[in-house]
Amino acid sequence: MQAMLWEPLPGGQTVCRLCAHACRLKKGQKGQCGVRVNRNGDLTTLTGDIVTSVQLDPVEKKPLYHYLPGSMTFSVGSAGCNFHCRFCQNSQISQLVDDGIFPGRRLKAANLWQMAVRYGARSVAFTYNEPTVFFEQLFEAAGQAREHDLGVILVSNGFMSADCLQALQRRVTAANIDLKSFNDYFYREYCGGRLQPVLDNLKTIRAMGWWLEVTTLIIPGCNDSPAELQEIATFIYDELGPDTPWHVSAFHGAWRMADHPSTSLDKLEEAWKIGRNSGLRYVYMGNLPSLLGGTTFCPSCEAVVIARKGWQTQCRIRAGNCPSCGTRLAGIWK
Repeated sequence: MQAMLWEPLPGGQTVCRLCAHACRLKKGQKGQCGVRVNRNGDLTTLTGDIVTSVQLDPVEKKPLYHYLPGSMTFSVGSAGCNFHCRFCQNSQISQLVDDGIFPGRRLKAANLWQMAVRYGARSVAFTYNEPTVFFEQLFEAAGQAREHDLGVILVSNGFMSADCLQALQRRVTAANIDLKSFNDYFYREYCGGRLQPVLDNLKTIRAMGWWLEVTTLIIPGCNDSPAELQEIATFIYDELGPDTPWHVSAFHGAWRMADHPSTSLDKLEEAWKIGRNSGLRYVYMGNLPSLLGGTTFCPSCEAVVIARKGWQTQCRIRAGNCPSCGTRLAGIWK
């Protein structure tokens, strides 16, 4: 299938306009994502309508805590990624081995929204691997989902191009974006990317009006210093706004960092306190059990408005307002 968002170059080369890598490819070369290839001067996608994973999930699992809480989302994943995170938890589909074997099965875009409706989901989430690398399927499926009154969610590393964001502007309703670190060295050495495009895209997404939540996976000894956590919290507060939920999640060993120590509850609680003390109204802890980690408090009266235990959600919000004091809480509630 011919890819979208690219340009031809002299001599049969191509330049991909899908993400911030802007890969320039000679004939036969693949991009860093592993799923876009220059075939005789045309950029083609190997994913097309390939799907590797589908699952009916609580929307909180994405994680999105202020977008249709308590609802189900139909999660879809394909293959490939424009990052090569050493700690990837889905490396079997994101980090492809060039052995001629391509995972997954074919599903048309119409199948995805139809399955979502059949299973009672209120949204379709593109997740598991980086969704923008299967842009062609995402673009078509998201458009059809919106036509049938379904929300569309991206769970992304945030390294897409400005062209990609513009193309998706009216097709996506919510996103959870990883802000993996506030250190460009971490992005280059641990992920194969860069920090600044992610920061720029976060600000653009906020300006476009998608509902936005941010996740930081806290890895001991890598991105967990109080100074760096403070930088992340300050950026979210200053550039995205104090109502932007920040999820601080515990690391557990995976892929090339399988033997790396896991994150302690004390470290998560430290990050939670840094976020709250920085003025962020909604900070959440994930991947470890905690009495407070998943609770939404009213920013005015501190009443519990959403209680979460695992993926069970007890929502006390009334039309988006605190039942105790009437304060309007940030989010998409219906």
